[in-house]
Amino acid sequence: MAKKSEPSAKLGRRERQIMDIVFRLGEASVSDVLEQMHDPPAYDSVRTMLRLLEGKGLVQHRRDGTKYVYRPTQSRSKASRSALSHIMSTFFGNSIADTMAAALDLRSDDLSDQELARLEALIKNARKEGK
Repeated sequence: MAKKSEPSAKLGRRERQIMDIVFRLGEASVSDVLEQMHDPPAYDSVRTMLRLLEGKGLVQHRRDGTKYVYRPTQSRSKASRSALSHIMSTFFGNSIADTMAAALDLRSDDLSDQELARLEALIKNARKEGK
């Protein structure tokens, strides 16, 4: 089980898919999640995964009549940072440069001039703050 400080660090493919749907919708019942999935598993499987995600502290539920409606317990931004932190420590030895190099290696052809300018500004700011 993932640590409470990094609950989204170790999610399986289906769990990530469900979290993406819940983030996108803001809140969702099991039926809502199933409607959004391209190749959905059984109803009970989604219900079980939502309970597991709740146990990991990633979603919480409220009752709406006879069904439970789930919503994220943290922002997508915070969950993304937690997942990235886990990836950095697991695969890149906590090296920001190695992580960024891998990301650029994957998608550098897709970068717009605006995105490149943003990256340059972020690097410039990091240099200023580091001194």
